[in-house]
Amino acid sequence: MPRPLGELEDAVMTRVWKWNRPVTVREVLEDLQQERSIAYTTVMTVLDNLHQKGWVRREAEGRAYRYEAVSTRAAYSAALMNEAWSQSDNPAAALVAFFAMMSDEQRQALRDALRIVQAPDSPGDTPENNPGDRPAGKSGHNPADNPGSATDGGGR
Repeated sequence: MPRPLGELEDAVMTRVWKWNRPVTVREVLEDLQQERSIAYTTVMTVLDNLHQKGWVRREAEGRAYRYEAVSTRAAYSAALMNEAWSQSDNPAAALVAFFAMMSDEQRQALRDALRIVQAPDSPGDTPENNPGDRPAGKSGHNPADNPGSATDGGGR
């Protein structure tokens, strides 16, 4: 489980995820400077740290690099939720408390997500191939695993 991103790491990754393409330090810097005063070397260090931690891959372009996200924000969020849930001594109670905190829109998103992971793989599915009959986490339909799915806003 990755540790949660720090505030500046999250600000940088938000741009990398949003743009969904290889980005330069200069591009991220110019966008961040609309919100805060920040140095080129700071953004370069953050992107290098994110590369070292496995959040981004990079490719040399001249004397600089272009950085690209390794996974989606949805996958990151899912990993954080899974880690938090797995730390509970009573996972069922933790889920009930979590669901109680959700807005109506979030509960609808949860229902939509459950429909996706429980959808049959194909029209001729047999019971042993039905994702609803598989153990949790084995459905093969995790939207976080599909960066191009409509549920995560990605598009790779």
